[in-house]
Amino acid sequence: MNIFKKIFSSKVVVRMAPSPTGPLHVGTARTTLFNYLYAKKIGGKFILRIEDTDKERSTKEFEKNILDGLAWLGLNYDEFYRQSERTNIYVSYVKKMIENGNAYISKEENQEEGNPRQSGARRAEVVRFKNPKKKIVFEDMVRGSVEFDTTELGDFVIAKSPEEPLYHLAVVVDDHKMGVTHVIRGEDHISNTPRQILIQEAIGAKRPIYAHLPLILDKDRKKLSKRVHGESVSIDFYKKEGYLPEAILNFLVLIGWNPGTDQEIFTLKELVKVFDIKKVQKGGGIFNEDKLRWINKEHVKLLPEEKQLELIKKTIKNESYITGKPTLDLSKINWKETKPETTKKHLEFVLNILDSKEKIMSYAEKEGRGDVLWPLRYALSGKEKSPDPLTLIKILGCDEAQKRIAEAIKIL
Repeated sequence: MNIFKKIFSSKVVVRMAPSPTGPLHVGTARTTLFNYLYAKKIGGKFILRIEDTDKERSTKEFEKNILDGLAWLGLNYDEFYRQSERTNIYVSYVKKMIENGNAYISKEENQEEGNPRQSGARRAEVVRFKNPKKKIVFEDMVRGSVEFDTTELGDFVIAKSPEEPLYHLAVVVDDHKMGVTHVIRGEDHISNTPRQILIQEAIGAKRPIYAHLPLILDKDRKKLSKRVHGESVSIDFYKKEGYLPEAILNFLVLIGWNPGTDQEIFTLKELVKVFDIKKVQKGGGIFNEDKLRWINKEHVKLLPEEKQLELIKKTIKNESYITGKPTLDLSKINWKETKPETTKKHLEFVLNILDSKEKIMSYAEKEGRGDVLWPLRYALSGKEKSPDPLTLIKILGCDEAQKRIAEAIKIL
């Protein structure tokens, strides 16, 4: 890295600011990943900031879930903050804005403006931003030039009271004080941008560069939400299902982004090298669990053999064929139109070379993979769907595998 690139990259600061009002969402994880990759690609700083100004809905349990989930995924941050610990800073800005005429106190009741996360809150004395009512234009790294007429926003609320700042103000102050240069977030935040730019201008903050990412959609092209999709929108769900964190990251980055090559399997280290935010698409990306399963399988293959075996054992530990001998059905043991005597011949041959993976595969390539490997898998598990036969031999051990193959030969 030359001296000029080093000076430039040292100024790049990104942040992820999740609200601890629910478990770590797959969308939050993907946005965190994009921020992480953008910062690490050029040696910038990645900040994690917990936006817990919503006192009614924010909990320490959800904060812990978010932090644990990001740690499990390997998305480490350089700095950490909580908004609840920075209230005095926001209050000082509210005071200055009122003194400078950029905001004013308005006595109202049943006010429902302000933080979209805190709608419906009752307040007697709110602080409103004095809207200059002008057009705002900003360049988005994903969407290009975006224009808003802020007149329709009116004088929006920035604090429930002079001592209780709300979301838009806190976000702008934090980004300003923390030196955030790039705001990379979901496109559902794009409507927040004009309000935040107006506040930036009022307090003399430098405008960051924006990138609004496409949403993650289901197969019907609807936004993923806990209300509709339940627990399957949380990272915890996939962690409990046994997916590898590397596979989840690999899968998430490909929703709405591609490297411009045919490569689909990446480690986090490889993603840091190839990530280019200019290749993020504008349209929403589909969450396809079949694709996730395939990516996970490919990442399992990258593990050392002993780790693969450990993972598979953990995944299938409750399968009946592991703890007890399988019940075989003669009508299912043959591959397609293969005759029983041919199947028997294959199993007898494999029985004598059971300790050599190479010999089994060589024989299967010669005689037909389905003809050899299907009856071998079925003889070992009694299931039409199970881990591959070579993995089953490792799990069961040669002695038990030999007994099960011999039993299948008897039936044939």
